[in-house]
Amino acid sequence: MTDSVMSKAATMEIPINSNGDTGALAEDDSLEQAAKLQWSLDEKVGSSRDTRDLQQVMVSGPNLNETSIVSGGYGGTAEGIIPTGSIKGPNMQHSTSSSSMTAEEATRGVAVEKYEAVKKWGLNTYKCTKQMISERFGRGSRTVDLELEAQIELLRDTKRKYENVLRLAKALTNHFYNMVQTQHALGDTFADLSQKSPELRDEFGYNAETQKLLCKNGETLLGAINFFVSSINTLVNKTMEDTLMTIRMYENARLEFDAYRSDLEELSLGPRDAVTMARIDAAQEQYQVHKEKYERLRSDVIIKLKFLEENKVKVMHKQLLLFHNAISAYFAGNQQQLEQTLKQFNIKLRPPGADKPSWLEEQ
Repeated sequence: MTDSVMSKAATMEIPINSNGDTGALAEDDSLEQAAKLQWSLDEKVGSSRDTRDLQQVMVSGPNLNETSIVSGGYGGTAEGIIPTGSIKGPNMQHSTSSSSMTAEEATRGVAVEKYEAVKKWGLNTYKCTKQMISERFGRGSRTVDLELEAQIELLRDTKRKYENVLRLAKALTNHFYNMVQTQHALGDTFADLSQKSPELRDEFGYNAETQKLLCKNGETLLGAINFFVSSINTLVNKTMEDTLMTIRMYENARLEFDAYRSDLEELSLGPRDAVTMARIDAAQEQYQVHKEKYERLRSDVIIKLKFLEENKVKVMHKQLLLFHNAISAYFAGNQQQLEQTLKQFNIKLRPPGADKPSWLEEQ
C-alpha cells in the first residue's frame, strides 16, 4: 500500500505555465492528502517495529554483544552500524598479552634453572671424579689431616668391634631365653609328676621348685641383658652412625675442595690473557666456597668425635657394670643381689602377661 501511494505521488502531473513557472502546490489537494497518508503509514510501521523490539528484549533480555551504534541518528541507514562484540579495548589486549608473556617467562625461567643445576652438577661430578682417579693412581695431591684421620679410623674400628659385641649379646639373649623357656617347661613337668607319683612326690617337688626359682632368676637376668643390648644398639647404630654420616660429608667436601684447588692451580700455570683471567677469577671464587665448606665440616667432625668419645665412655661404664653384676648374681644364686642390681640401674621387668598390649592400649 505504501508503494502504491508513493508511485501515485511520483507520477502525478504538475501543471506548468507557458512561461515555465509551476503552479501553486498548496492548491493541489491530492498531493497534500498523499503526503499525510505517507506520514501516518510511517508512524504505524515505526510503532509496530518498536513494539516487536521491546517484546524481544523483554523475552530474551538485552544482548550487549549485539548492541549497535547508529551514526545517522534514529531511523538512519545501516551503513554506520558498528557491532560492539567486535570492539576490544586496549586494556584487555594488553592484559592478555602481559599474562601470556608472564607465563612464558616463568616457564623459561624454570627451564633455565634446571639447565643450570644439571650443568653445575655435571661439572662438579667431572672435577671430583678426575680428582679421585688422580689420587688413586698417585698423580694428584690431597689434603690430609693426620690427627683427624687417625681419630676417624679409630672410630670405624671401634664401631666394628662394638657391632661384634652387639651380635654376640643378641645371640646370648636368644640362647638364654630358650634356656629359661626350657626350665619353665621342665618345672611344670616335675610339678605334674609330683602329683601323679606318690612314691617320688618329694623328689619331683624339690626339682620343680628349683627349676621355677631358676626360671624366675633367669627372667630377671634376661631383663638386664635386654637393657644392655638396647643400650649398645643405640650407641652403635644411632650415635656412632650419626658421627660417621658427618664424616662422610666431610670426606666429600674434602674431595671437592681438592678438585677445585687442583683446577685453580692448573689455570694459574697457563697464559694470562683476558679469557684466562676471567676463568681464574671464577675458579678462585669456587675454591673459596668449597674451602669454607671443608673447614666448617672439619670443625663439625672434631666436635662430634669429642662428644662421642665422652658419651661412649659414660654409656659403656654403666652397661658393663650392669652386665657384670647381673651375671655374677645369677650364677652365684643370689636372687636378692640380682634384684638389687636391676633397681640400681632403674630396670623394670614386664609381668609375664605384659608382652601383648591390652585392648585399651590398642585403641
